[in-house]
Amino acid sequence: MLFSSSFARPLMLAGLLSTSAIALAAPPSFDVARVSADIKTLASDAFEGRGPATRAEVKTIDYISAQMKAAGLKPAGPKGSWFQDVPLRMSDITGTPALSMNIGGSAEALTQGSEIAVRAAETGQSSVQFADLPLVFVGYGVKAPERGWDDFKGVDLKGKIMVVLVNDPDFEGGEGDFGGKLMTYYGRWTYKYEEAARQGAAGVLVVHESEPASYGWATVKNSNTNTMFDIVRADPKAAHTQMEGWMQKDLAAKLLAASGVDFEAAKAAARKKDFKPIPLKATMSADYAVKSEIITSHNVAGLVQGGTYPDETVIYSAHWDHLGIGAPDAKGDTIYNGAKDNASGTAALLELARAYAKGPKPERTVLFLAVTAEEKGLLGSEYYADNPLRPLATTAGIVNMDGPFGMEKTSNFSISGAAKLDLLTTLTQEGEKLGRHYTPDARPEAGSFYRSDHFPMAKRGVPAISFNPGRELVNGGAERGKLLQYAYTKDRYHQPADEYDANWDTSSWVGDLTLLYNVGRRVADSHDWPNWSADSEFRATRDATAAERK
Repeated sequence: MLFSSSFARPLMLAGLLSTSAIALAAPPSFDVARVSADIKTLASDAFEGRGPATRAEVKTIDYISAQMKAAGLKPAGPKGSWFQDVPLRMSDITGTPALSMNIGGSAEALTQGSEIAVRAAETGQSSVQFADLPLVFVGYGVKAPERGWDDFKGVDLKGKIMVVLVNDPDFEGGEGDFGGKLMTYYGRWTYKYEEAARQGAAGVLVVHESEPASYGWATVKNSNTNTMFDIVRADPKAAHTQMEGWMQKDLAAKLLAASGVDFEAAKAAARKKDFKPIPLKATMSADYAVKSEIITSHNVAGLVQGGTYPDETVIYSAHWDHLGIGAPDAKGDTIYNGAKDNASGTAALLELARAYAKGPKPERTVLFLAVTAEEKGLLGSEYYADNPLRPLATTAGIVNMDGPFGMEKTSNFSISGAAKLDLLTTLTQEGEKLGRHYTPDARPEAGSFYRSDHFPMAKRGVPAISFNPGRELVNGGAERGKLLQYAYTKDRYHQPADEYDANWDTSSWVGDLTLLYNVGRRVADSHDWPNWSADSEFRATRDATAAERK
């Protein structure tokens, strides 16, 4: 079903972005060897995992801008630059943090990265020091008045550490109305941190379980024990507590057991509306130094100017950053190369840029945006959304690419999350022309909609999708695709093993690029305005900008 804007003709009748009204040029040819070379370069050890605010950043953004220039793009940054400055707060724990708990009267030292993973404080403070602060189990840590849900029930968390489950209250059933396996923003760890700050807690620890988190402990450890970044905030303490982190399920079970509560029973209780916070017979102490400074990272932006509607914009985006240099894996490797995540998306961005620059010229301007600090919380895209290089009101849509290539050739495709919008209709139509079908997000419980760079634009009303190449393999079907994806998530995602491999099966790549090109081209060669579904939480924000597009 198509969803029309309030000011356009009904989309089914108007044929929004339909090829019956728009004569599309034949899709260009794509050079898989060139794409592979871009991935190989960006994911090489010489680029040191592409960490923001490192010497590798300079090498990375210079490479991307050079490729954009060679393709024939024009710089889209301020004053004719390829770069948009992105000021960030960078925080590191100095030395080894001293962490411990007293559990039921027994002292227990904790090892960073083992039982617990605490982040460098993003409040701007130079140290984190507290002793014997009480811990309180608050279920899923959700306060959602519109759903009649409150896990806090008036508990005073000042001077206390909040222990909270990951995902939504109804992930495993229960009384809540949070979408079941489809994660809402309430299920994201970012929400839990924000709510802890609103509740006035001294700290927050999210209990890790692989299934509801959608990744293993290795991913948690590697993502939380290195350098932290945040946008520069006027009042950082309004968004962060002094200590934020995760704990292993076994440690949480021990805390609850010492308080006379079984872990699974506590989870079951947390799935009900009448859940009440459980004060734990445990306290926590911490002592570590934090180095915090304001640095400047960069988004990279180039464009192909539209011939008919140059002031209107279509965006392709991908994040260039990864985790940089971090803790060694079992083989002693410390470079988190990020080949699939997301050298592949950056390479796709560059190849699409070459195709558009070669011509024919699109009717709308097409912006190619390589953003920074996605791995630190979508910060580059968040900054762009607050400080757009081109107005959001006249941005027709955004197509984001984060790992856009199938591990093998697929018969389907998907997007992150379960949003309903015209861009998905267009994507579905273009996919069908290529003999591929749309399949809803295979893992809605992962909350992928909130974890990619299209989300900051979406919440500001811009129609936005993050492309997923699907996993229904031509050879082996959905079951084999699921196994390959599971193996990647378990063994390589956010780990040094995510490296370029010359033996990759690239049979899906041309098809993926063609589909990405075709959907963007249809939007770029139109003067209609895609929108969200009538019941979308982003629809009202988009509709409010209609007057600016007339």
